[in-house]
Parts: sequence; structure tokens; C-alpha cells
Amino acid sequence: MLRRWRERRRLSQLELAARAEVSARHLSFVETGRARPTSAMILRLAGHLEVPLREQNRLLVSGGFAPAHPEHRLGEPSMSLVSDAITKVLDAHDPFPAAVIDQQWDLVAANEALERLVAGAAAHLLEPPINVLRLSLHPDGLAPAIANLGEWRAHLLDRLDREIDASADAGLIALRAELDGYPGSSDHPDPDTDAIVVPLRIRLGDSELAMFSMTAVFGTPRDVTVSELAIETFYPADATSAALLRGLAGG
Repeated sequence: MLRRWRERRRLSQLELAARAEVSARHLSFVETGRARPTSAMILRLAGHLEVPLREQNRLLVSGGFAPAHPEHRLGEPSMSLVSDAITKVLDAHDPFPAAVIDQQWDLVAANEALERLVAGAAAHLLEPPINVLRLSLHPDGLAPAIANLGEWRAHLLDRLDREIDASADAGLIALRAELDGYPGSSDHPDPDTDAIVVPLRIRLGDSELAMFSMTAVFGTPRDVTVSELAIETFYPADATSAALLRGLAGG
């Protein structure tokens, strides 16, 4: 497992050994099973390989040790500070959309602004667990209303590919294969080369809502659940879009 992570990070044994300040010989013995590493050594190597916390626990279990990183549900009392912080961020961002997603891109929480935007999607896409990528790109979801579907789809898939490359997560790989089966969009405008960020453009009746997104994660997480959460906040890309969002909030 360590060898697979090292190869995924495109590091030689010598390079990893130098970073972790161990001998290349010892690292070779660890990878081939000739030497049994301590839990501290496993975590040391995993840290230099930027292995996600969930996978670090799997490495430890494979080495005969207990997991080092706890995993709690967001609704547990011990997670109240994290839950309260998330609620404050989502509520404060209204009337602009915001959501919390996990590593699988499943929706953990959302504010009312986001719920208003996705209310017209098919019921089967709004049944928990709601996958944000599936909801965005499925023909029964937001896809028909996205004016720049091809551009937005390319942006989302590129981000997903980078996450797969970093995590090797089997669930994300399966999701990528599913999304590849969705019809794309060929009749979208050319990308705006003057734009600072890629916008999401959604048709609302005779109007068009343009937004850009910002992603935030928790700093120095020690819990597996916390390490896999991301807060996606959307901001209006122009004054017209800001007025549209405020109008939706006002009914």
C-alpha cells in the first residue's frame, strides 16, 4: 500500500527516504515486507506522501495497529463546534447559495438559497444522499438550465480528476465513470477569456444568473469526517445576478 501511494505521488524510494529522513534500504524493506514498520514510521511516511486521513487509518490497520485518526458523525455532541460553524457560514451567506459537501461530493448541508435553485430538479436526484455532481450534470437535474454546460462540465470533471489523482478513491472513480455516460453540451458559447474565474450560468426564465464559486476547507483537521468536508459558496458575478438572487429570496 505504501508503494502504491509512493508511485501515485511519482516519487522514487530515494526521494521519499530523503524527505522522511530514513534510509532508502529500510524503506525498501518496509515496502517488500522484509521489515515491519512502527506506527510512527507509517504515519511519518504517509504524511510525506500526503495520504488522506482515512487512508492513513487503513495503512495503520494493515500494519497491525489501531487507527490514529478518529471519525465522528457531524451530528454527534463532540462535533457541535464544527456543526455550529457550518450553520453560521451557510446562514450568513444567504441570499447567495452555499453548501457543504463530503469527499464523495454528497450534500451534507445547504442554505435556503441553494435549495431554491435546485427545487426544479427531478425528485430522484433530490433523495438523500444527494450527489452534487450528479444533480448538476444529470439531464434531469440542473444541466438543461445551465447556459454554459460544456464549460461548467469540463471545470467540474477536471476538479474531480484531480481529486481522484490525489486520493485514489474508488467511489470517486465510479462516479467519474457514471458522469462520462451523461450527454454533454456542444451548443454552448465559447469560454469568456476575459473572465477571472469560470462562471456558472443558469437560465431563470428570460434572465440569466451568473455566479462564481469559492471552496473552503477546515485547517489542520484531526478527524476523518472534518478532513473530508468542503464548503462551497457561490457569489454573483454581476449586479444583475445579485439582484436576481435577492429577488428569489424575497419570493
